[in-house]
Amino acid sequence: MSEIKSGFAAIVGRPNAGKSTLMNALLGEKISMVSQKANATRKRINAIVMHKKNQIIFVDTPGLHEKEKMLNQFMLEEALKAIGDCDIILFLAPVTDSTEDYEKFLKLTSKRKRPHIVLLSKIDHVSNAKILEKITEYQKFQDEFLAIIPVSVSKGGINFETVLDETVKHLPDSPYLYDPEDLTTEMLRDIYKEFIREAIFDNISEEIPYESDVLIDKVEEGKTLEKIRATIIVEKQTQKGIIIGKGGSAIKRIGQGARLQIENLIGKKVFLDLFVSVKKGWTNDKKFLDDMGYKF
Repeated sequence: MSEIKSGFAAIVGRPNAGKSTLMNALLGEKISMVSQKANATRKRINAIVMHKKNQIIFVDTPGLHEKEKMLNQFMLEEALKAIGDCDIILFLAPVTDSTEDYEKFLKLTSKRKRPHIVLLSKIDHVSNAKILEKITEYQKFQDEFLAIIPVSVSKGGINFETVLDETVKHLPDSPYLYDPEDLTTEMLRDIYKEFIREAIFDNISEEIPYESDVLIDKVEEGKTLEKIRATIIVEKQTQKGIIIGKGGSAIKRIGQGARLQIENLIGKKVFLDLFVSVKKGWTNDKKFLDDMGYKF
């Protein structure tokens, strides 16, 4: 028997449950975009966390939801693939939520039951009595989950050690799947894209962030300066005007926000050159979605 365990743990839950925030906190480094708006995460992102000589590859996933757009269908497929591919599932449930989303998850996985742990998140927002009440509410599902753990990202990560210990217990005996020094399996270009998308979500309201995406056109790596050229794709000409803003004010804010995130990650100065292009109906265009990396 190997003394080392290595494997994949998917973090799933409803849109805007805090999955990306949790994964970044477990990693201790920001690699996945975070937004207050729902359905910001579109693709799976892996974070490599070493814990007591074991290796956990946490997989951030899009929120479990159903919408008609082809892009949204891809997002649901991404989450379902992660559920099917991983060794253990962490179902993230804000403590103030009903059990409705968890019940939907159980139905989604009913044909092939998946081993999973329920994480009751955002416990710092409620009293201990409310936490106990919610744990009691979940007891009717006790034959479904392996464990239920209250957690909070704030205050240094409440119960993170318990989450890591419990996750490792359900991973296979295996040598490391990735270099222990690596933080993620993602290409830097993909992380740059996500940080630009996050800046769009932070600075532009309503539906535009959902109808926009980012293409990284060019990256020039230098010892002290990273030069990045990227194009923001939108569906309508009016959206292009809003992304640019009066006198270029909006795109300047987007660029500043993304640049700071990228600089924090790579530890050097960044020159970020942003452009905007209109591609009508791209969220329902299968070929264009394939070209953007959203392959069904």
